[in-house]
Amino acid sequence: MKKRLLIWLVALLPVTGFAAGGSAVHLDEMTPDLSDKASLQNGMKLFTNYCMGCHSLEYQRYSRAAEDLEIPQDLVEDNLIFSDNLAFNDQMRIAMQEGDAETWFGAAPPDLTLEARVRGTDWIYTYLRTFYKDPERPLGVNNKVFPMVGMPNALEPLQGVQEQVCSETDRPVPGHEPDPLTGKYQSCDVLQVTQPGELEPEEFDQAVYDLTNFLAYVGEPSKLQAQSLGPKVLIFIFIFGVIAYLLKREYWRDIH
Repeated sequence: MKKRLLIWLVALLPVTGFAAGGSAVHLDEMTPDLSDKASLQNGMKLFTNYCMGCHSLEYQRYSRAAEDLEIPQDLVEDNLIFSDNLAFNDQMRIAMQEGDAETWFGAAPPDLTLEARVRGTDWIYTYLRTFYKDPERPLGVNNKVFPMVGMPNALEPLQGVQEQVCSETDRPVPGHEPDPLTGKYQSCDVLQVTQPGELEPEEFDQAVYDLTNFLAYVGEPSKLQAQSLGPKVLIFIFIFGVIAYLLKREYWRDIH
């Protein structure tokens, strides 16, 4: 029995490591709040305006999102649907053809419906905030969470241009050799906005939170209904339990 248990633990170790993210970069914590309708509405607006040029949400419909997030149909049709080929009840698809995407980017941008469930909200929240200028990359940017990333910084108009700030440190830096003269390591962990965007840093962080919050909702839209039904189910179980107990007492009263 102990041998079988050991085999199961060893087999699960790679899975556990993958679930943790497989990245040495610290991920900032982001806790979704699906009860914050204003945040979800702003997140949907940001996604359709800045992300849907390349990324689809094919397992989500405009109508379902509008109903759950309490957005009137006319506002969705006038402000969130930009293709003449899409209607209110359609899936949130993109106009870009897969073949064109592979030619332009090397690979078709993935559908993001389940991204929050696959990567986790901490990963998305940190990833969207850690793009930085890198002239050596084809699109001019790189990313701390996803090195050698193959996409542009879509949120750069809001955040601004962010660059690495390097400094010397005595602490060993993985993947880097110390300077032969000083014995110090070059650390470039700090990112700094050098050309401000439309939003202040705090406002941008809130915008990324809202966008990540929306992706968390899209990954499991039924969770909103489950949360609203939960208290009602518990009340029903409590009332049914009281009735069942009283009925049991009535049946067994003459026996005892």
